[in-house]
Amino acid sequence: MITALIGFVILFALCFAGVPLAIGLLSVGVVGFASVRGFEAAGSVVGQQITDAFSSYGFSVIPLFVLMGAFIHRAGLADDLFDSARAWLGHIRGGMAHATIGASAAFSAVCGSSIATAATMSRVSLPQMKRHDYDDGFACGAVAAGGTLGILIPPSVPLVIFGILTETDITGLFMAALIPGLLLAFLYMCAAWLVVLWRPSLGQPARRANWRERLATMRRTATVGLLFLIVLGGMYLGVFTPTEAAGIGAAGALIIMILRKAASWSALRGALTEAVLTTASLLLVVGSALVFNTFLTISGLTAELVTLIETLSIPPLAVIAVICGVYLLLGCVFDSLAAMILTAPVFTPIAIGLGYDPLWFGVVVVIVVELGLITPPLGMNVFIVKNLAPHVSVWRIFAGVSPFVAANIAGLILVIVAPVMALWLPRLLN
Repeated sequence: MITALIGFVILFALCFAGVPLAIGLLSVGVVGFASVRGFEAAGSVVGQQITDAFSSYGFSVIPLFVLMGAFIHRAGLADDLFDSARAWLGHIRGGMAHATIGASAAFSAVCGSSIATAATMSRVSLPQMKRHDYDDGFACGAVAAGGTLGILIPPSVPLVIFGILTETDITGLFMAALIPGLLLAFLYMCAAWLVVLWRPSLGQPARRANWRERLATMRRTATVGLLFLIVLGGMYLGVFTPTEAAGIGAAGALIIMILRKAASWSALRGALTEAVLTTASLLLVVGSALVFNTFLTISGLTAELVTLIETLSIPPLAVIAVICGVYLLLGCVFDSLAAMILTAPVFTPIAIGLGYDPLWFGVVVVIVVELGLITPPLGMNVFIVKNLAPHVSVWRIFAGVSPFVAANIAGLILVIVAPVMALWLPRLLN
């Protein structure tokens, strides 16, 4: 256990020194493994492990879902999704913020990336909210918060990575995340409603759309709903595996691009380039994390932590609260996905040892990770929005996103105290 703790300290030091996470994980994992079993064993096991991982059929789900999101992004569906959400929600208090969150949730259902969702919705919704005299900080905060739904509402790349690292069923994780994802979208809308109720000057409602306009916008977005139902419905009903679903989703997204006449050579090249670069970076980090996690396992850290917690008279919920606190602290110094990759293989056995379902715990971890996307000092989504709205100060955006942070925390508490919110759907369909 001491060896593993030393490894964590060295890893943190490397990351603070600017060493890329993948390089730090791989270096510490190899040296740590060698310190326990010898360099010859380390070279043999580590090389074989990475080869087996990258040639695994299960890993192909990552590039396919990434490619699906890249095609959808370039198909120009975000504008239609926002128009549809605005037609249904724009006339109520804080309606343009509601439309942004609703469109973000729908885009997340066929994208799976928080950064892509935040960047896309910034380009689509910020000009519309500006036209309706919405406060810049509040508008940017709504976009940054809506983007976080991209890593919870399935298909979610972070959920896939969590499933791979902890050997948890990916289809089950998608099922478990659906209701909490919709709950968070609803809580974000409640936060927007309350903020505008408190300060009406922050945003005025848009014109009420008639039924003809609403139905017209739904027809333009029907392909998104159909793709979502095919991909997730097929997995939930056991028609095909997550990898097959990802392949069907990528092919469906390409067909949508063609039907919308957006499949130019430059758009296709851009989508493929984005998918390759994103996949390469993700797989490099995940492969290095597997090596690091092997080192933690043979050092006995995970087993000793489980034993230690079992000997303490601490309520299980208190342990979960401490784990969430650790994630919040790590979110101050690490990228959110990096924090999950570092700790999920350590914390998941602890949660299972306490009697919690790994599907529920995966959803809890992703919700906590979401907070890191919209809280200082890193707040990746905040800086994505800032880059696309350079006239708005970053601290004004953090102020605008603060009500949504409160809504996220409320959603986290609800899922923790009522695990049935995450487990009802998987149990129903199994």
